Amino acid sequence: MTDDLNNIEDSVAKVAFRDALEILHSLEIKEPKTAPPFGFERLSSRAQATQPHMVSLKSPSKTGVAKENSVKYRHPLLTNSPTLREAATALRKGEVTSRELVENSIEAWHETQDLGAVVELDENLARKLADAFDADMNLGVDRGPLHGIPVTVKDVIDVASMSTCAGSLAYNDQPIRDATSVARLRDAGALILAKVATHEFALGVTTPQCKNPFDPKRISGGSSGGSAIAVSCGIGLASLGTDTRASLRVPSALCGVVGFKPTFGFVPTDGIVPLSWTVDHIGPITRTVSDASMMLSVLGGKPFIDIDAQSDLLGDVSVGVISCAMDDADSDVADVIESVFPIFSRLGYKIYDVDTMSSVDFDEANALGLIISRSEASTFHRSNRTDLALCIPEVRDQLTAALDIRATDYLDAQRNRKFFAERILSLFDTYDVLVLPTVPMVAPPRDDYERYLLRLSKNAIPWSLIGNPAVSVPCGLTNQSLPVGLQFVVAPGNEELLVRVGVAFEEQLRSLGGNGS
Repeated sequence: MTDDLNNIEDSVAKVAFRDALEILHSLEIKEPKTAPPFGFERLSSRAQATQPHMVSLKSPSKTGVAKENSVKYRHPLLTNSPTLREAATALRKGEVTSRELVENSIEAWHETQDLGAVVELDENLARKLADAFDADMNLGVDRGPLHGIPVTVKDVIDVASMSTCAGSLAYNDQPIRDATSVARLRDAGALILAKVATHEFALGVTTPQCKNPFDPKRISGGSSGGSAIAVSCGIGLASLGTDTRASLRVPSALCGVVGFKPTFGFVPTDGIVPLSWTVDHIGPITRTVSDASMMLSVLGGKPFIDIDAQSDLLGDVSVGVISCAMDDADSDVADVIESVFPIFSRLGYKIYDVDTMSSVDFDEANALGLIISRSEASTFHRSNRTDLALCIPEVRDQLTAALDIRATDYLDAQRNRKFFAERILSLFDTYDVLVLPTVPMVAPPRDDYERYLLRLSKNAIPWSLIGNPAVSVPCGLTNQSLPVGLQFVVAPGNEELLVRVGVAFEEQLRSLGGNGS
């Protein structure tokens, strides 16, 4: 396959690896005895950082804190189906049945098949399962918090009796058992409705075979593109996806739904087609942050928060706005995000400008993450004997180019990852939550997306590399009626705070009629 590399000298993948290696080689290893961090616990442990000086926002007009809201928010979902939490309550009250939820999901699928979200759905089996759930409920048998709720699963995650193809002609597995994440959903009563589309092998942020539900001429984002489309259109009330660099949050932002990446290791990753063993995450895509919390309580193996019991809207929270990420946002995206910033003041939060993180940090995270994740992906596919000739050119080029990465460069990328983590995690000694655009632009056209690949993912990559919990929350539509996502990030292991802040933000947005000013 090295000979193939000579034929792709100018490919996007080849150029990206050259740039990444140039950045890596410019970094100094100040502690040569430092071992590579092959576990999250190695990343999250750090020396006590010196407390940075907290400063108020330098330019209120720039961040929008004092700006009149000029962008009206409309709920971005294309469906009137209930949220997961609403459906769970209605089922127990007898106001809706699992069969009705499944029929609504099947109807939504038929109406939106041209978007390409679903890759496998057995209508008759789904109806039989729903009827069984309803029969149990009528007998007083409650199988768990997700009893009878239809959910979908990204096609890199194993579901027993359903194919795992990972969006590729080069892969077709017939698993006999569920991945642990899927098994936990079933144990909680979830009805596994369908497998949904992914960017091939989860190696991209576009899912090019799919179309955006807000504008079919635009991409859905990826790699969990099918999951985001499904939830946006009402094909199931939640979806299980993966995230290695940006794959839950980017498609969620572009399709107007919630993508929640928990702490690295929060959800077991066995039973997935691996992209990167040391970076892969599993998490939910849902309609609301509250719905995501229900999914996470199940996926994490134990409840961690009771949303219904929250007492107030968290007045004592320091929010750090990452300035350089706002500077890079397109004007229409920045307008939407700035229009909702006053919500933080209404919640009593203290808002600060984070000027200690720069574009250089995002470039470094991208370079390290690219070298690490693609080296590990190439290793898997070489041992799997994946026929790269059957892969789409973009994926084939990435896997081929990664074969030329030296072991020393891979190990140095891992070691620099540790140093990067220590530096960035020290921000959470000052700020409770970091805020930035999930994606600094709206979904680009399907026929012109390649030049935007790095911009689409760059704001999400650092938090996967380090393992922080991060969530993309819909915050409005541009004047083109395209959705915008706001990303919230907290320290590792702090999912509860992330859920509470996300729910409070959503509640304020709704109470203001979707108008942040």
